Amino acid sequence: MASHETQSHPDFEQFVRQHRPLIAKVCWLYARNSGEFDDLYQEILINLWRGLDRFEGRSRTSSWVYRVSLNTCISCYRRERRHRDTLPLDYCNSLPTEENDNAEQLQQLRTLIERLDPLEKAIILLWLDEVPYDEIAAITGLGRNTVATKIRRIRLKLSEQVAR
Repeated sequence: MASHETQSHPDFEQFVRQHRPLIAKVCWLYARNSGEFDDLYQEILINLWRGLDRFEGRSRTSSWVYRVSLNTCISCYRRERRHRDTLPLDYCNSLPTEENDNAEQLQQLRTLIERLDPLEKAIILLWLDEVPYDEIAAITGLGRNTVATKIRRIRLKLSEQVAR
């Protein structure tokens, strides 16, 4: 069976390298520590591997990777929700493009985003990555108008938190 799987996805390693920053960003947002980061990352890779044959190419590959990554993290969050605490993440060096001088701002933003529910986190992460509303709608399964409304409300909620 292992040889068949290897033949099915001969470029999976390159695929993962190409999408590593996106996967790491999603994991970083949902993980509370380095162990959770690693677990989420592995779960996402497993789900990508399993779903690659079913990916039909109707959307951009990065949109599909986002959808799999977000759905995996949200599912894990829901499954583990009652065992979680609210300690901030101390494992920030997972983002490959993070600059030292931006680390404090990035951590402040993450702290604010941590307070959002899982779907709000997914939406704001996509918005911060400048993903178009139509694509956010496709990834999350929401309507475009719903996405626009949620983004407006999330931004307002984050602004109110900053003002406190």
